[in-house]
Amino acid sequence: MRFTADLHIHSRFSRATSRDLNLDQLWRWAQLKGIRVVGTGDCTHPGWLAELEQELVPAENGLLRLRREPPDGQVPDSCRAPVSFLLSGEISCIYRKGGRTRKVHCLVLLPDFEAAHRLNLALSRVGTLASDGRPILKLDAKDLLAMVLQASPRALLVPAHAWTPHFSIFGACSGFESLQECFEELAPEVHAIETGLSSDPAMNWRLSVLDGITLISNSDAHSASKLGREATLFDAGLCYQGIYQAIVGGKGVAGTIEFFPEQGKYHADGHRCCGVRLSPEQTIAHGYRCPTCGGKLTVGVLHRVELLADRAAGARPEQAPPFWSVIPLIDLIGGALRVGSSSKKAETLYFELLERLGNEFHILLDASLNEIAARSTATLAAGIGRMRAGEVEIEPGYDGKFGTVSVSASEEDTT
Repeated sequence: MRFTADLHIHSRFSRATSRDLNLDQLWRWAQLKGIRVVGTGDCTHPGWLAELEQELVPAENGLLRLRREPPDGQVPDSCRAPVSFLLSGEISCIYRKGGRTRKVHCLVLLPDFEAAHRLNLALSRVGTLASDGRPILKLDAKDLLAMVLQASPRALLVPAHAWTPHFSIFGACSGFESLQECFEELAPEVHAIETGLSSDPAMNWRLSVLDGITLISNSDAHSASKLGREATLFDAGLCYQGIYQAIVGGKGVAGTIEFFPEQGKYHADGHRCCGVRLSPEQTIAHGYRCPTCGGKLTVGVLHRVELLADRAAGARPEQAPPFWSVIPLIDLIGGALRVGSSSKKAETLYFELLERLGNEFHILLDASLNEIAARSTATLAAGIGRMRAGEVEIEPGYDGKFGTVSVSASEEDTT
């Protein structure tokens, strides 16, 4: 069965997240976006875990569903679809290894509540779990992996947003140069990495050491409306074991839905305080120092990939699944209407389109451009067509500042 999943999100118990991150809103936005399976996020937090146990009941084997769905009217009929949840969480490991401080974020996927409780008991002996939905623990990522496997041999640990500079396995500031360097003899138990918003599969294909490692994408959403800004397409059994086998074997992952990586806030090198954005070549020429103030530059994902890659850009391993780069529909609508994406006018058209055409992924990837034009504007339809063709205008993100990826309107679009 083909279905879309977003397995890395957060709850309202994580820092810097929206209060709307509750199960009802996740259920609603999953349908609006076109997502069949949603990670619960934050399963290490005792308050959120208790809420999950109270509000969710078994669905497909190893997956969960709402005990009571919200009343009709929350989701247009055109978007209504079943939604299942999978127990997941993110853990921040900060520790010393190889003479350096390491900061590695890890996504964990768990088959049942019993495994979650076993993992949480082990983690509670290391540090506090109740202060943040994404706990910060003085814990070697290798030791975390051992704990995850002890909680359940069917559990998975996936290095999260694997390339971001400050908190990832390959990040320029504190990361490693290989899975083996980080996880040592347990490295074969790591079957996937999460590409993150600032990289895409094509960038990861440049590293032969990642051949055989499944590439997955998730939103890391900090508010319900950000659900699905990246996601993974599975062709597997709709159950925990199906997802587990798809990730471990790789063949059940049919592709990913991606940000244009330049839109990620750590794609390029730079120094945000000075408004300086640089290419890897420019960074090297300036000795990794800001040309304006002389401060240390933040080395971005593109640069880090260049340093570790052993293949030229454009290389693609055999049987690598496809990916689709998209711009969020609300941003395309804002551009077409020449208003802010958070404006009432843009939001009104967004929900009208969902009601008329179906969920967001369907509109972005599959809907007829003529039908989109008939239901909205020719400008928006043309913009979606250009996005599908990769004809976009880009200002890359850097040093914590999101980039902009947009499509321009031609005279024909507006006449």
